[in-house]
Amino acid sequence: MNLPGRVLDHLCEAVSRPDLSGTRYVLLDLIGRGGMGTVYRARDTRLDREVALKVIDIPASETAPVLEEARLLARLEHPGIVTVHDAGILPDGRAFCVMRRVEGVRLDEFPRRSPGLAERLAVFGKLCDAVGFAHSRGVVHRDLKPENVMVGPFGAVIVLDWGVALRTEAGGRGSATIAGTSRYMAPEQRIAAAVDSRSDIYALGVLLDELLPPRPPRALAAIAARARSPEPAGRYPSVENLAEDVRRYQDRLPVSTYAETPWECAARFADRNRVLLLLVAAYVLVRVLLFFFRPG
Repeated sequence: MNLPGRVLDHLCEAVSRPDLSGTRYVLLDLIGRGGMGTVYRARDTRLDREVALKVIDIPASETAPVLEEARLLARLEHPGIVTVHDAGILPDGRAFCVMRRVEGVRLDEFPRRSPGLAERLAVFGKLCDAVGFAHSRGVVHRDLKPENVMVGPFGAVIVLDWGVALRTEAGGRGSATIAGTSRYMAPEQRIAAAVDSRSDIYALGVLLDELLPPRPPRALAAIAARARSPEPAGRYPSVENLAEDVRRYQDRLPVSTYAETPWECAARFADRNRVLLLLVAAYVLVRVLLFFFRPG
């Protein structure tokens, strides 16, 4: 007997639902499903709050990486990095991780709300701040993409899913394993070469390019292009350097990666000093009027 697709989906969902008996969590509903696991909305009965509960669909013998992810995130205390509250093993042997429930929209959905360029760059700056903090703690995300970045209703930016994050020694390079999402993977990741923080900078360059309008300012296009240079040595040496160039553009200052024409330099100066130039022009106009119309 052939069962309808919806019935089969319901049966699969019922079978895969985690057994939370013996824990302080009550399952509410499904949030999303990924390649390795499922995220549910749950209630923490002890603290009476809603949380995101991530269950990894892998054999019990391979749950150690999930617990390592929880320990990794617990060390990354930053407003832009999802907070881990708890982790452990379910009665069925699967690992689970309880995190702060993040509300908002994915980064790729954010521009569809038609925010201006200034607002998009502000969001990108907060993303850089979170990733830069992780790098300062020797952690490379390796899977930065729109699905893993949430923009909250009040401008908060949260980086999610550190499941393939890599711990490196200061100044060192990570192991040669393929991890990430093709479009946002640096060339060295695609060939399983060693990676470091510059691999995340490549992904940030792709994300910045996607946040820009169809015909972006040349300076911003140059920033994004340098960040996603095929060769690691051609990229920004750190996330802080990338973010600094974006800030300089926002402050109407020259950026390190783009050589302005004299006309662009003059236009930028005029834009940055608009009020001063208007005052000077008004002063000159008044002086001219007084010269021609002063009493004989």
